[in-house]
Amino acid sequence: MNDTSLQTAKSSTPPTDDEGYLIDPADWDEGVAEALARKEGIVLTDLHWQVLRFMRNYLDEHQLIPDARFVIWFLEKDVGLGSAARQRLFELFPYGYVKQACKIAGMRRPRAWSTG
Repeated sequence: MNDTSLQTAKSSTPPTDDEGYLIDPADWDEGVAEALARKEGIVLTDLHWQVLRFMRNYLDEHQLIPDARFVIWFLEKDVGLGSAARQRLFELFPYGYVKQACKIAGMRRPRAWSTG
């Protein structure tokens, strides 16, 4: 399989669990994110992409799903949203960090966390 067909295969519908989370986070790519966002009724903006890429980089670096406080710190400091960061995160993902951000970023559902 060449790089183009591999990308196409990954961007189709990879396996998800009963709640719509990817079974294997390695199946994620930006096409998959777009498809998952559509299912959630979200049109991805530049700020969504900044959050999603931060989450993916954190997962790659730490082998852990970042909890919301790390994303909020990223939005506060790196993006420059300051005290508006928390509210902005929940405006981007109105049904919750775990339910939408983690799902669209291709994470497995964090079992120990609430759905909020």
